[in-house]
Amino acid sequence: MYSPDTTKYLIHLILQIEGVVDKPDVVGAIFGQTEGLLGEDLDLRDLQRTGRVGRIDVQITTKRGETKGVILISSSLDRAETALLASSLETIDRVGPCTAHVRVDRIEDIRVTKRRKIVERAKELLLEDFDEGSINSDDLLDEVREAIRIEKLEYLGEEKVHAGPNVIDSDAIIIVEGRADVINLLRYGIKNAVAVEGTNVPRIIIDLCSRKTATTLLDGDRGGELILRELLQVAEIDFVAYSPRGKSVEEMSRKEIVKALRNKVPAVGIIDQPPAEENVERLPAYAPPAEVQAPAGAGEDERPPRREWDSKPSSTLGEHMADVRDKKIARFLSPDYTVLLESNATDVEGALQNLNGDVEGLVVDRIIDQKLLDQLGGRDIEFVAARDFKGIIKRPLSIRLIKIG
Repeated sequence: MYSPDTTKYLIHLILQIEGVVDKPDVVGAIFGQTEGLLGEDLDLRDLQRTGRVGRIDVQITTKRGETKGVILISSSLDRAETALLASSLETIDRVGPCTAHVRVDRIEDIRVTKRRKIVERAKELLLEDFDEGSINSDDLLDEVREAIRIEKLEYLGEEKVHAGPNVIDSDAIIIVEGRADVINLLRYGIKNAVAVEGTNVPRIIIDLCSRKTATTLLDGDRGGELILRELLQVAEIDFVAYSPRGKSVEEMSRKEIVKALRNKVPAVGIIDQPPAEENVERLPAYAPPAEVQAPAGAGEDERPPRREWDSKPSSTLGEHMADVRDKKIARFLSPDYTVLLESNATDVEGALQNLNGDVEGLVVDRIIDQKLLDQLGGRDIEFVAARDFKGIIKRPLSIRLIKIG
């Protein structure tokens, strides 16, 4: 319709014709009735030939014997010349044999229209297409440090297992499941982690465990449990640290990692699986073991009273195990290892009935049998640390059993 490179103005005209005509009739009328009207300099044919006026675009419809429509003419003339040309078109009074009426509707400044579109589009880009990520110095530093830590990853042994830079030189190592776990520990400055990379334990891991103090920190799921069972069988593991249930090491925060490592337990106390049935020490059906039966004639008032603990500072699991050893007491612990309740070791069943709060585990100086273990399983307890476990035929998968050394 017009050249966007040269056009300055677009003339809009409204056309009404009393009769039925076609587009060529309208174009012919425009040239015929304006010829010589404005002189040679503004002759419409010459203006088109020199490109100062674009082609004439006629858009008409015919209905009930009348023709209506619009005429669009692009111009690169100046404002005065364009206005003069537009007004000359209003002199057209016939198209073919029909009476016609032509009126200028408006003269559009193409540059203004372009500017308006540019501004509207700029607003859209400003609101929608800009990356809104703010610049945070800490995030930039973390990204750079992350790249450095990844570069510090080493590959050990023929299996090329992923490891931190201090594994070879350190006296202790932390065994995790995969590369992402090693990177997460590196993020928090722990550089002596090595990845076991699945249940098929690499030879280099076994060799490292034989020469160094080895602690496992595996995911808190079924996969982590299976890897731990194999490690306990094929490698010399010294300590076991547990992730929160259902959480992987790569997702753990610094606080969670430090807490898990602080509360590691000796591997010799881990109960991997219940003993074979022929080796089970059979106890009277649901009777308490002889070692923990109350003295004959002892009444309820002779038992040490249970004590509620309100604000005792958190301790490690190892400290709680040392505290209850040979004391005939039981401690129910919260997730942060605060004592929720302390009772006599023989009164664990009764304490369970009155215990309130989120219980993480039990540390008790007594032998645990199947009946008590079933009751503990109903409280969604994470672990039980006890003097020993006897008569265990079915161990709840959700409870870790730890023997107090």
